[in-house]
Formats: sequence, C-alpha cells, structure tokens
Amino acid sequence: MRKKKTHDAAFKAKVALESVKGEKTLAQLAGEYGVHPNQIGQWRKKLLKELPAIFSGRGDSQEKDHNELEAELYRQIGQLKVELEWLKKKSQILG
Repeated sequence: MRKKKTHDAAFKAKVALESVKGEKTLAQLAGEYGVHPNQIGQWRKKLLKELPAIFSGRGDSQEKDHNELEAELYRQIGQLKVELEWLKKKSQILG
C-alpha cells in the first residue's frame, strides 16, 4: 500500500504560482515536482480563487472575527465547566 504524500502550504503555493506563470506545462511541472498534474490544477484553481481576498482586506477581518468567536466559545466552555463542577458538588451534598 502506498503512503499518501502531504505537502506544506509553501510548496503548494510555489507549484501553483509556477503553473499560473505558464512558462511550463502541467506535465512538466508534475515531473519536476513529483506531483500529479490534476493536483497542480486544483492548487492553481484555489490560488486564483482566493487571491482577490488577499487584496480586499476581508481576510484580516474574517480572521479577526474567527479569533473573537473562538475566544468567546472558549470562555463559554470554561464557564460551563465551572457550573458543572458546582452542580456535581451540590448534587453530592443533596444526594
């Protein structure tokens, strides 16, 4: 059984950017980097799709919103844990 290769984001970006340049065919890039041409095509599509968001500034605000939501959820989890422990203690006293 063959182990699936995983590539880091920097490698994917490099290969996708090379494909966007158009200096080499997908087959040439596939041979050079050891990646299937279809995979390079998928990385290229993702790059072209997400590229406008880099310049729109939405990425920063979306990341900020995500971080704020994550912090709020962790706060709520902490509060619920404290309440649960309190209820467990009270139920042992009453039970």
